[in-house]
This record gives sequence, C-alpha cells and structure tokens, in this order.
Amino acid sequence: MGITPRLICWHACAWHYVVVALSAFLVLANAHSASAGNNDAVLEWAETYAGGFGGAGRMDTRIVDVDGFANWGHPGSVVDYDIAGFVGGGLIGKKFSLGGVPLRIEFNGLFGNMSAETNKLDPVGLDETAEAELRWITTMGAGIDHVIEGATIFATGGLAAAGIANTVTDVDFTANMPPEVDPDDSFRDNAMEIGWVVGGGVETPLTNAWSLRMEASYLNLGQGTHYVNRAANNRCGPGNAQRPCPYHVDNTLGIVRWAIIYRR
Repeated sequence: MGITPRLICWHACAWHYVVVALSAFLVLANAHSASAGNNDAVLEWAETYAGGFGGAGRMDTRIVDVDGFANWGHPGSVVDYDIAGFVGGGLIGKKFSLGGVPLRIEFNGLFGNMSAETNKLDPVGLDETAEAELRWITTMGAGIDHVIEGATIFATGGLAAAGIANTVTDVDFTANMPPEVDPDDSFRDNAMEIGWVVGGGVETPLTNAWSLRMEASYLNLGQGTHYVNRAANNRCGPGNAQRPCPYHVDNTLGIVRWAIIYRR
C-alpha cells in the first residue's frame, strides 16, 4: 500500500487542529479557574445572540480501494480529491456561566455547493470517476470564552451533520459500441453524514448590540463504506474471492468565516 505525502500531511493537520482546539479550551478554562475561586457551580444565563456569516471552505475527500479492484492488484490504494468554495449561513447561540466560567452553546446552519472529483481510481484506464458533492452542514456545540481588552476569544467543539453525496461511476468501453455506465460497478450514496467539529476565533464589539467575528473550524464527517461489484461476478483483486468489493470514503472540511452577530 502506497501512502502519499499529501495523505500523511492531511491527517497530521487534522490532528493538529484537534490538539490546538483542545489546548485552547484548556488554556481558557485555566485562565478562569483562579478567578472562579471557591464559587459554587452556579448556572447563570447571559445574552442570546444570532447572526449571519460567509467565508471560504475546502472539502477534502479520500477514497481507499480496499482490495485493489479499480487499481487492480494494488490493495489499499488511496486517491485524494478536493475543492474550495464559498460557504454561508446563519447561527444562533446562548452565553452563560457555570461557577464563574463563561461558556456558550451554539447552533450553525451552513449551505454551499462544492463538488470535487477525480478519475484516478483506475490510474491506467481512467474509466472510473469518484465524486463528492456537499450541499449543507449543521453543527451543534459548546465552547468557552475569555475576554481580553474588550475582545472575546473562544474555543468550541461539538457534533456535525452534513448532506453529502459520494459517487463512483464506472464506464465500460466495448468495441463498436458507445461508452456505457456499468451500474453494478458504480454507486451513489446521498446521505446525511455524522461527525464532529472543533474551532475557535475572536469576536470584537462594533456597538452595544453588534459584534464582528472571525473564526476557523475543522469538520471530520466520518468514514463510509460502499460496495461495487455487487453481483459478485468478478474478483476484487488478484487471488481474491468473487464478492462485493468495498471502498472506504472519508470527507473532511476546513472553514474560515466572518460573521456579523446581534446580541441581546
């Protein structure tokens, strides 16, 4: 199995985002622990806020040919494909404190129309195309705040759900016949993917009611397994049995966005 430098870099970057977010959470929590003192764990609700945002997102998809069916004789071969595009949406949240520590809960809805594809599943024949289409994302999470000279620094994490269609299309070429899609060696999974999100950013007040936010986040939408050769009429690779052949598909997303927030 060949591991590309890009793949190693991307997974290292993914864990880097997680470590940075968790470190930020711990630093902010520690910053408030001294000031909280021996306060009881009293829950106090504070302001409600809502806003709209826009920014840039990059969707990265990784597909693994587990048995070497498309890339014949190379089990575990990996293909990466990505695309960047605009994302926008809205958010609503609530700030509160617990034992003197300022916290928040927040819901986000994002829309976009990003579609990434590759024809490198079979690097010889180039007759199999993989595609990922992102339509929407929702996130639900919690975070911790820390105010420095009027600006609020925050770190957040939580659950994410996304509408993503993952597709593999195999085209057969036969002598004296037009190209034709082979439905048995193709699939389309149009489903809701569940994963997690971490992020952080800074908010600066513009007026008593309005503020400006800049934020970066990383979403991991999990891994799905999809099958081709469902009729089991071919081998999945040299020496393998005749059975359905799996692909593993991972979808991740990085987002940088700016938001206008109204507080009350």
